[in-house]
Amino acid sequence: MAVVRKPFFKPYRILLYFALVSSSLIMLFPLYWVVVTSFKLEEFVFASPPQWFPDPYTLQNYIAVIVKHSFGKYMFNSLLVATSVTFAHVCFDTMAGYAFAKLHFWGRNTIFFILLITLMVPFQVNLIPIYRMMSSAHLLNTYWALILPNMTSVFGIFLVRQYMLSLPNELIESARIDGCSEFGIFWKIIFPQCTPIIATLVIFTFMGAWNDFIWARIAISNESLFTLPLGLANLQAKNTSMWGQNMAGTVFAALPLICVFLIFQKRFIAGMTAGAVKN
Repeated sequence: MAVVRKPFFKPYRILLYFALVSSSLIMLFPLYWVVVTSFKLEEFVFASPPQWFPDPYTLQNYIAVIVKHSFGKYMFNSLLVATSVTFAHVCFDTMAGYAFAKLHFWGRNTIFFILLITLMVPFQVNLIPIYRMMSSAHLLNTYWALILPNMTSVFGIFLVRQYMLSLPNELIESARIDGCSEFGIFWKIIFPQCTPIIATLVIFTFMGAWNDFIWARIAISNESLFTLPLGLANLQAKNTSMWGQNMAGTVFAALPLICVFLIFQKRFIAGMTAGAVKN
């Protein structure tokens, strides 16, 4: 009996690939144009017809933002703050998520429900109370003003808790029978199994801390403590006509985020799809 092979490239599949490729190009084009513009001389930024590739190629814009506008210092500040905030989230959010998912104590569900309600409160509502607390503690214009208010989040706790609920309780019960401490269970058994959701948490937290502008603008007035978003806004305010330098600063601000996502992308996809398919 002859086997009828179905055509691999069906019309709907061709249309699907075309739509995916087209939408990808549309989303990537602004990033491409930013990178290309950052390597152009200023007189060729608005050339007509537009230059799709920089000719001549120059690094003057990058040298200017590093040497003249202290973008190296801004990047160091952003890396320090974003890395510290991300590390704190990984520690505190995972431990809180473990407590709400696997420990049984009085009022657990009520406390968690109250925490979820706070997600409906806009961050702008908390700006004045946080500012007054930082001011009372004399922490304004310090790195601590950027790190302490962002060391944990309800969304991170919720994200980790929902993932940990899918882990079998038998592992925890066996470890307790063997005499393992509660922290030992968390650190040696639960934490290693949470790498997908931790990678997801790292990406979300790092991006949020890296792109934070409103709170950083309020808490920091000393230019030596500026993060990259503040430095980029300051650069655009000073150089309204230097588009090449502005685009070079934008590349500096976007490059670490792209690198973090590329490093954690496989774990990120696994964490986002965890529990979507049941065995």
